[in-house]
Amino acid sequence: MTDSIAPPAPVAFIGLGVMGAAMAANLAKAGFALAVATRSRAKAAALEAAGARWAATPAEAARGAAFIGICVPDTPDVEAVLFGPDGVAEGVAPGTVVVDFSTISATAAAEFATRLAERTGAVLLDSPVSGGPQGAKDGTLTCMVGGDAAAFARAEPAFRAMGRTLTYLGPAGAGQVCKAANQLIVATTMLAVAEALALGAKAGLDGAAMRTALLGGSARSFVLENHAKRMLEGAFAPGFRAALMRKDLRLSAAAMRDMGVFAPATALAAQMLEALVNSGRGELDSASLGALIADLSGA
Repeated sequence: MTDSIAPPAPVAFIGLGVMGAAMAANLAKAGFALAVATRSRAKAAALEAAGARWAATPAEAARGAAFIGICVPDTPDVEAVLFGPDGVAEGVAPGTVVVDFSTISATAAAEFATRLAERTGAVLLDSPVSGGPQGAKDGTLTCMVGGDAAAFARAEPAFRAMGRTLTYLGPAGAGQVCKAANQLIVATTMLAVAEALALGAKAGLDGAAMRTALLGGSARSFVLENHAKRMLEGAFAPGFRAALMRKDLRLSAAAMRDMGVFAPATALAAQMLEALVNSGRGELDSASLGALIADLSGA
C-alpha cells in the first residue's frame, strides 16, 4: 500500500485513558471515521456520543481500519492488545499501519513489530509521545517515531491530527529509545528543581520569588515553569502519575544497561522514583517528588 491515510479513512484507537481519549477525539475532529475499544466502555461514552463506533475487542476495532492507534500503560498491556485473545492480530489486514503510542521497552517494541509483520503483514510503528494531557487535548504532542519510514509517511495525516512535532528516528524501537532519554531528562531535572526549592526553603527564601529569578536565567526549563509551580503550591492531583514515571525510569535504566551506557544520573533518578512511590505517593503527580525531597530535608 502507498496511499496516504487521510480523512475520512477508517481508523481505530485502543486505550482511552487520559491521553488516549484525547488523541482519539482529535482523530474524529480531523474527519476520520473512528472506532474505539477500551476495557471500560464508560470511558468511550463521550466519543460514542460524538459519533465514534464502539468495538468490544481490539480485533473488532482493527477490522477494516487503515490506521490503528494504541495507548496503554506498559509493555505487557501492549502485547495483550496486539497478540492476546481477540487482539489486533486477529482482525488487522495486511498493510494496515498500527501505531503504539505507549511508553514501553524498546527491545519489546522491535520484537512486536517483527511478530506483527510476520503474522499479519501489518506494520507496527512505535511512537511514544511527550506533551502530557494538555498536549493530547490540544493536538500538540511530540511524537518520537520508530519503524518503517514509508508507513510513517502514509500515516502522517493521522499523526498530524494528534501531534505537532513529528520526528522519525529510525527502525523499530528507535522511538522508545528517544522516549527513554526524554523521561530521564525530565526526571533528573525535576529532582534538581526539588532540591533547589528545598534549599531555598531551608535558607528562608520565598519560593515563588526564587522560581521567578531562576526562570530569568539559564536554569529555565519546562520543569521549572510547570513542575516547580506544582511543588510550591502542593498541587499534586495527577497529570502524570508518579507510578507511571517510575515505570518509565525503569525502562530508561534498562535501555542504558542494554546499550552499555555509563548512567549515574539515570540510576539516581530511578531510585528516587522508587522511593517516591514507596512513600505512598504513587497515585499523585510525579511532581510530588518535591514533597518527598522537602520532607527528607526537614523543609
